[in-house]
Amino acid sequence: MLYYFLKYVNDMFHPPGLGVVNYITFRAGAAAVTALLICLVFGPKIIAYLKSKVIEPVKEEAPKEHQKKVGIPTMGGTMIILAVLISGLLWAKLNDPFVWLILLSVAWMGVVGFIDDYRKVILKIKGGLEGRYKIIGQVGLGVIVAVYTYFNPKFSVLLSQTEVPFFKNWVIDYDGFYIPICVFIITAVSNAVNLTDGLDGLAAGCSAIVVLTLAGFAYLTGNVKFANYLNITYIEGAGEVAIVALGIAAACIGFLWFNSHPAQVFMGDTGSLALGSAIAVIALLIKKELLLPILAGIFFIETLSVIVQRGWFKYTKKRYGEGRRVFKMAPIHHHFQLEGWAEEKVVIRFWIITILLALTSLITLKLR
Repeated sequence: MLYYFLKYVNDMFHPPGLGVVNYITFRAGAAAVTALLICLVFGPKIIAYLKSKVIEPVKEEAPKEHQKKVGIPTMGGTMIILAVLISGLLWAKLNDPFVWLILLSVAWMGVVGFIDDYRKVILKIKGGLEGRYKIIGQVGLGVIVAVYTYFNPKFSVLLSQTEVPFFKNWVIDYDGFYIPICVFIITAVSNAVNLTDGLDGLAAGCSAIVVLTLAGFAYLTGNVKFANYLNITYIEGAGEVAIVALGIAAACIGFLWFNSHPAQVFMGDTGSLALGSAIAVIALLIKKELLLPILAGIFFIETLSVIVQRGWFKYTKKRYGEGRRVFKMAPIHHHFQLEGWAEEKVVIRFWIITILLALTSLITLKLR
């Protein structure tokens, strides 16, 4: 909205310097600053309110170190969601469907996560929202995104096709599997970020790195010169994705101001499900979803550790009469805690791995 106002002022009065509002790079930077300031300015007030209402009990099975976290409020993801929605609405082009699909994903799964947290923390219902209802929310979002992008002419560049990382001029056509694949990716990534949200700053920091990298890919995909030079598919309007993506990354960084160890607030499912769905939708819109196992590798490993742990436990219980574990605890960040790693060390090392994976993802541009 602010973009349209400034554009109108520039077109009518031509004040010196205001023409920068037409550049994606300027608006992306402005969205990032806006999201960051919203978190920093309103964060303390949001935390104070949450502290009086929504204290999440520490899980009994959590490592001993987590017993110190009694009294820390959850649902801090509302801070991220507000920052993302406001910055996106202020600085992005509101006639661009890319923008609305990303903002929809943040709001949609934010509501699902909010209901889950509300039932857990306020209503004291163990387990919060039942798993099947979360799946319904994720599948519903996936169907909307998939159907809209497949049938809207705006997205007709590749339709159900997508680029293959590392290989030049290689594409895969999902064909009739496009909608199920979109649903699967959105469900898997949103759950993966949710599983990763277990240590102070872990999910927020990794998400910021991943989304920042996707913002770079979006900018290149929406710039015809860079797209041609790098031999990637040019998608008109994809540059607007970079604006919202930078807002998301900055919101995560702003949230880290309060969520870094020792945390003053947890994001809860409200934030983790919203961030996961946003990452998935951004990747799908710019045709980089096949990069997610690399770029979002930490989320992938966290999810895999839970699957392996549960699968092996059930198998050994059935075969030997007692369940056995591969890891001391899953998700895998808790395993390293029980190995004796300090919480801060686990988080920072996972951030470093995510940075390495992000750089590896960027390298694929030249390898193609």
